[in-house]
Formats: sequence, structure tokens, C-alpha cells
Amino acid sequence: MMHGLRRPAWTVMAIAAGLSSLGFQSGCNRDPESGWAITSTHDDRFRTISIPLFRNETWFRGLERELGRSLVVEMESRTPYKVTGQGTADTLLRGTIRSAELILLSSSVTTGLADEMLFKAELDFEWVDLATGETLVERKGFASSALFTPSRPSQETIDLARFGVVEQLAADLVDAIRDDW
Repeated sequence: MMHGLRRPAWTVMAIAAGLSSLGFQSGCNRDPESGWAITSTHDDRFRTISIPLFRNETWFRGLERELGRSLVVEMESRTPYKVTGQGTADTLLRGTIRSAELILLSSSVTTGLADEMLFKAELDFEWVDLATGETLVERKGFASSALFTPSRPSQETIDLARFGVVEQLAADLVDAIRDDW
């Protein structure tokens, strides 16, 4: 059981932290000499974004659908933008998954089977203002990787690594479309 003095102090800190995280996003100020600002670091000219499925040029089928789902979740939970269809959106985020590969990191000295593997994916993307056709952000060779252990006792599947790569790519891509900060 908590003592009377500990609970109110903890409650006040929790409420303060919750209110500050709900109302503000902090980041670098638009003026580099001004330091940090407690304002959104996202371009406030736009309200909506369309995210069609990225083209998938790899042998890993379904990677584009997994990435699409993760991008929608990340975009709507971490930015002020609402994901809509291309006909009603202010901007468009499109891209191509260029490569996806398995990289052997270590193998068992007794069996020769893979102990640790890396699943690496690389994509190109661009974020376009649909009103002007201007490219707002463009990146080539945008990559992420995830480690998995297919050997015993872990016996992790490649699906675990695919999930990790897709989630990381989506989070990093949402970070990349912020204003310069």
C-alpha cells in the first residue's frame, strides 16, 4: 500500500506528463538559432495524404501490403495527416520496394545451419504535393533490417523479421516526411 505522500506526488507527475504528451509535439525550431520549440514539426499546409501500395520489385510477395498497413497506422497515429484516397488527398506518398534479402550473420559450428540471420529491405519513396506537383521529400536507398534466430532453441520464423523490418521502415518513413528539424 502506498503512503499518503507518495501517491499524490506520483499522481501529479503522471497527470503532468500525460497532459504534455497529449497537447504538444516537440522538435527543433524552424529557426536553427532558436533551439527547441513545442510545436508540430509537420508541414501544416496539408491535412490529408494518400498512400497507394508501393511497387514491390522483390521475390518476397506481400511485403507491399504489410508496409502499406504499417504506413497507414504510423501516419494516422504520429502525424496530423488523415489518410484518404488520391482523389481527395492534399499529398501523395508513393514508392517502390527495391530489394529484400536474407543475410547470414552466423552459423552453427556443429551443424552448419544458420544461427542468426538478417532480413534487410530497401525502398525508394517520394512525397508529392498534389496541388502543385512539387516533390516535398524524396529518398533513394531507404533501408532497414531486422535480426532473427531460425535455429534452436529460438526457432524464430522469417515472418518475425519481415514484421520488424516493415514496422521500422514505416516509422522511419513517417519521421522522414517531417519538416527539416
